[in-house]
Amino acid sequence: MPTTVTSKGQVTIPKAVRDLLGLHAGSKVSFRRTRDGRVELVPQEEVRAKSSFAQYRGHAGTGMDTDAIMALTRDLPAEPDA
Repeated sequence: MPTTVTSKGQVTIPKAVRDLLGLHAGSKVSFRRTRDGRVELVPQEEVRAKSSFAQYRGHAGTGMDTDAIMALTRDLPAEPDA
């Protein structure tokens, strides 16, 4: 799969290679020189940011019922247990 280097030193990674390595727009890669003089393209592991809800997973506390949790997420006053 030949490709051409642009005047800015850029190349297009063929789709088959991107798919094989799981690369997408914004992916980070490194280039590593091997002992025999070849250069390897190495995808960097992505550290995914936690979603805004994931940071609260497991932090609802003990003894809270569904109504109290829903009140917290909606900024409503919780009704006392009857």
